[in-house]
Amino acid sequence: MNEPKRALPDLASSELRPVKLAHVVLRVAELARSRAWYLAVLQARVAFENEMLCFLSYDDEHHRIGLIARPDLGREADANTGLEHIAFTYGSLAALLANHRRLAALGIVPYWCINHGPTISMYYRDPDGHRLELQHDVFETAAEVDAFFAGGAYAENFMGVVFDPADLAARFEAGEPLASLTARPGLPVGKGPWDMFVP
Repeated sequence: MNEPKRALPDLASSELRPVKLAHVVLRVAELARSRAWYLAVLQARVAFENEMLCFLSYDDEHHRIGLIARPDLGREADANTGLEHIAFTYGSLAALLANHRRLAALGIVPYWCINHGPTISMYYRDPDGHRLELQHDVFETAAEVDAFFAGGAYAENFMGVVFDPADLAARFEAGEPLASLTARPGLPVGKGPWDMFVP
């Protein structure tokens, strides 16, 4: 018996958009080293692995990060095109700051901490030099982010302002209001957006 006829969605339908970013797969030089690093940083679990690859997950997705062993790889020069970074969002500023403390105790420290405006972000490098952004969303809605962009502050300073995570954690623990902690300060006198960048 034939099934009822079905129609594909209209070509302009929002149904044609992806429903999620499923996973990222990285080529790595030393699988065990990268596996250990991502397990620590993301508090992940191994979903599958063999001598050539490892799939990791930290939620209900079967895998979020894939690692493929390529012992012959060299690091890409920063001047070449390629992956810039992968970003992971934490549910609160408290969680981001506590995770920073946890990772620092393991000897994993960010190379760049910056208040972009829409996010409070800490950037890390994995053992192969891939960059990860661990972030907290400052605004609760996309409309609030749109308003921030439309307000002109991002056009004036598209980069953000660097911060000291230990200082931010101390201010948080002292009870400073969240709005004050996450508000992006102005650029230091005599500095431009690119002075805030750490490659």
